[in-house]
Amino acid sequence: MSKKTTYTKVLLERRKRRIRKRIEGTPERPRLRVTRSAKHIYAQIIDDTAGATLAATSSVALKIAGGNIEAAKQVGKSLAEHAKAQNIEQVAFDRGGCLYHGRVKALAEAARETGLQF
Repeated sequence: MSKKTTYTKVLLERRKRRIRKRIEGTPERPRLRVTRSAKHIYAQIIDDTAGATLAATSSVALKIAGGNIEAAKQVGKSLAEHAKAQNIEQVAFDRGGCLYHGRVKALAEAARETGLQF
């Protein structure tokens, strides 16, 4: 691993911690966590007080190529449908240190269009 790669990971971890100081998932308003990699995008709804994942989906689970905006939209729509099935209407959005741009934004907007509020 190069010095630059290590430093990039350190900065990402700092951003994650800074976001998590303010965002906490509760039973009434669980946390919607987004993780993206170069090839896939993952999303899960987490209740931090119970330490449980309430719903999760990803481009891997949906068997689609996840490195694009269309895949992110499908993942967001699927996650919102899973949440509605469990009577979850409001979530706190945790972008995981990534910018609210591109695939992260597409996932969030698709979830909002399907009925999640955040």
